[in-house]
Amino acid sequence: MFYFKYQLRANWGVTKQVGDALLLEGQQRTGRVVSIGIAPWGIVERNHELLGHNREVPCHSISSPRSKLAVLNNRHAYFLLVDNGTQAKYGAELILRRKLEKFISNLKLHPCKSKRVCKAMPWPHLANFKIISGKYPGEASLNKRGFEVTVLVVIAMQLKRRPSGYTSDSDEQSILESTREYLIATIQKTFEVVPEQAEKLYQELLQCTRNKNLITVFRIQEKPEGEAQELDQTILTALFKSQHLSPPEQLSLALTWNRVDIARSEIFVYGQEWPLGALDEAMMQALEHDRIDFVKLLLENGVSMKKFLTIPRLEELYNTKHGPANTLGYILRDVRPHIPKGYIYTLHDIGLVINKLMGGAYRSYYTRRKFRPIYAKVMNSYANAHRKSSTYQRYAGANSLSLVTGLMPFTTEMALFEFPFNELLIWAVLTKRQQMALLMWTHGEEALAKSLVACKLYKAMAHEAAEDDLDTEIYEELRSYAKEFESKGLKLLDFSYRTDGEKAQRLLTCELHSWSNQSCLSLAVAANHRALLAHPCSQVILADLWMGGLRTRKNTNFKVILGLVLPYYIKHLDFKSKEELQQMPQTEEEHLENQNLDNDDSDRSHPDAECIS
Repeated sequence: MFYFKYQLRANWGVTKQVGDALLLEGQQRTGRVVSIGIAPWGIVERNHELLGHNREVPCHSISSPRSKLAVLNNRHAYFLLVDNGTQAKYGAELILRRKLEKFISNLKLHPCKSKRVCKAMPWPHLANFKIISGKYPGEASLNKRGFEVTVLVVIAMQLKRRPSGYTSDSDEQSILESTREYLIATIQKTFEVVPEQAEKLYQELLQCTRNKNLITVFRIQEKPEGEAQELDQTILTALFKSQHLSPPEQLSLALTWNRVDIARSEIFVYGQEWPLGALDEAMMQALEHDRIDFVKLLLENGVSMKKFLTIPRLEELYNTKHGPANTLGYILRDVRPHIPKGYIYTLHDIGLVINKLMGGAYRSYYTRRKFRPIYAKVMNSYANAHRKSSTYQRYAGANSLSLVTGLMPFTTEMALFEFPFNELLIWAVLTKRQQMALLMWTHGEEALAKSLVACKLYKAMAHEAAEDDLDTEIYEELRSYAKEFESKGLKLLDFSYRTDGEKAQRLLTCELHSWSNQSCLSLAVAANHRALLAHPCSQVILADLWMGGLRTRKNTNFKVILGLVLPYYIKHLDFKSKEELQQMPQTEEEHLENQNLDNDDSDRSHPDAECIS
């Protein structure tokens, strides 16, 4: 994003406010903000000190009120100083600035490397922002050469009265002609110029009014509160109208500015029609740039994550260069050492990282045997650049695997995930996007399991950060993220237990096929979530496992001992029914034993069982 600002003086009035605003804007935006100051060489104070090549010159942004010259503003990154031979005279830079604006307006940002990037990347749009203060008439009047480039102009006025020179309410140029003498007198009085110069400014004003669709007047004094938001909205809305942008282009521009309020009020309006796949491209851009509010907005407006998230897109998200710094690369080098520079992560690599962080018997879906032919078939059909990586060849290039993939019929559903929010939660956690992870936790199924998995991953990542001697701040940050998910999981279980105790117990003990056939209770043990294990719901389950099929409430130990000493007393003990036993949680040994029994029963019921035996 480029800011062009004409510099008059340094630390007073409008100049100081704009400079401070640029500094604040650079801190708030995740992207790069480039501020370029354009000024005449003849008005720069002590400009002779700037002469030379590859020199470092100390610059002080404090000017003397008695001096007619100006100092450079320290909020700008670069300066273009224009010399036309004049001294202490403003306006020398106007021609260069117009030519530069024309050059940029016809420039592509960069050559598109893919169709998706070419669609999502906005073209450069220029907004010429004027703040009318009456100090310099050449700047107060809109130069007619500016409209040869079709550059949008936004005028911010902070005057006590509305100047007659800006009759934006009239659509007829004849009104200006009828008030010619009055306008010339007003210009001469307002800017303190001679009649000849006032006449020249009046003629330029007439030229400007021929392009009224490119002019937007914003009056600051009318809405002093929320000035920054209102001004941003005015500039962006004016861009939409003047450039005749399509809805996808408008959405891409609003996403670049990170203005979800404008997208909500100006773009997602009733009756808006969207081309096929346009919202999916916007969702991809929002996820890559960590635009939480835009992800919410797109979900509200009909984007289906189950149709959006494909294997290539998820792999592209893991390889994006946008977003906060994370420790994924350090952990990947532990499971796959000697990776080259510029290595492209595959989902198999991510699965190895997940297995390492989760530990125990947990096995990610990305590393399972049934996922490999699906991955190979999908990536072959998409002809993605990831196929050229050495990891892909090792992972999907075996002869037996090629034979399987050749026999598999390809369908679009193969590239999709059953629980897309689960996959995006893991992606957000591994790339340290906490707010995005919290958003994915609130959507989809298995919220308790997702909170426990996120907690375990964050704790393991914090442990890896400590072992790799990374900054202590990274360790503390990851631990705080883990505690946040710990708290959310505990609150969710407590609410479920108070609502329905039996369903809460089933929630803890049911087998989760999307989480390596683990249960929430086993995930809590893996995450060392002591508060959840100490919850009454968990304690009731553990007590049921200990008592087995015995139903007793009082003097349990005494009755058990009495039954062992006096066997005939066993018939007086109360046991649970068969239906209740089926609803009870099972230990791992009982679960495996029941599976073996089921397999034996299925073999006996097979029509060819006798022949096989």
